[in-house]
Amino acid sequence: MKLVLATKNNGKVDEYKSLLADLDVNLSSLLDLNDLPDVIEDGSTFLENAIKKAKEISSATGAFVMADDSGLVVDALGGAPGIHSARYSGVDGDGKYAANNEKLLKEMKGVPEEKRTARFVCVIAIVSPSGDVYSAEGRCEGKIGHILTGKGGFGYDPLFYLPEYDKTMAELSMEEKNKISHRGLALQKIYEILVEILSKKGNT
Repeated sequence: MKLVLATKNNGKVDEYKSLLADLDVNLSSLLDLNDLPDVIEDGSTFLENAIKKAKEISSATGAFVMADDSGLVVDALGGAPGIHSARYSGVDGDGKYAANNEKLLKEMKGVPEEKRTARFVCVIAIVSPSGDVYSAEGRCEGKIGHILTGKGGFGYDPLFYLPEYDKTMAELSMEEKNKISHRGLALQKIYEILVEILSKKGNT
């Protein structure tokens, strides 16, 4: 089965490929395809954005498409950056992650330890060529650190501290991250959905 990952983020593509490696799917991403629409993520929730991306790319390609919307929800900031996580600093392209983390540290300056709680949220949607929609959500609880720590992962990973590991997300191995990350947890659920889709396709 051909499955298009509706992302141009190399970090996400690597995580997806790692977690879906044993499924009988031919994975490609927006990095591999040309002349596709730029989807405007104007939904008010992670779910709305994920479904919109998957629907528009599926309509353009005629393929099964998997899209996610994910972000960092910080309690002390009233849920920000939330659905605006990727664009939090207003910077795009090279330097975006550094600018986002710099803004988050500035916003969190002076916030006491017990109020630095946060979670990563990921919603994954799959849309079939016939328009069927499937979705799953994963959450990972943690705290916002005071300094960037670790060189793995991407995005806010160096600031997202996991008390039970005494590490940031950026200090985990890919194997550890896949087990507990928001995207990993959502993918574990969507994996079962993909198995069911593949089973049905095999019987038709």
